[in-house]
Amino acid sequence: MKRSEKLDIIGSLTEQINLSNHFYLTDIETLNAARTSDLRRLCDKQKVKLVVVKNTLLRRALEASNKNAEELYDVLSGNTSVMFCENANVPAKLIKDFKKKNKKPILKAAYVQESVYIGEDQLDVLVSIKSKNELLGEVIGLLQSPMKNVVGALQSGGNIIHGVLKTLAEK
Repeated sequence: MKRSEKLDIIGSLTEQINLSNHFYLTDIETLNAARTSDLRRLCDKQKVKLVVVKNTLLRRALEASNKNAEELYDVLSGNTSVMFCENANVPAKLIKDFKKKNKKPILKAAYVQESVYIGEDQLDVLVSIKSKNELLGEVIGLLQSPMKNVVGALQSGGNIIHGVLKTLAEK
């Protein structure tokens, strides 16, 4: 590979890293062509971009990016692929589902909302991370709950008062 090609790849990776708030480093080395195609299709369906890269190029891209990701340098060995995504927990769920039938991909590390998670044992933690929209939905639900209770109490109380007044008027 020529130096100019390497610089282009590093520039492209750096741009993707800077644009993405979440990315996962995985090992898919022993997957055969059919399984790799299945994984790529699943990634495309979930809007996850899967890129297989050389570790030295990825390290240079991480160094050139505006992310504080020095902790990821230690896992850059062997075969490495990067999963770029918009929702923090989608690749973790994808990896967990895909591993039900396969031994790979193995999670090496993840960079999620300025936090670094290292190791396969962090997969369950990453699956449980909620997206921004899920958190907003929960907050809105919590805020609506007391209002719904007050409105419900006022409506039921109004019916009781109306019934009492109607009974008194009939007497």
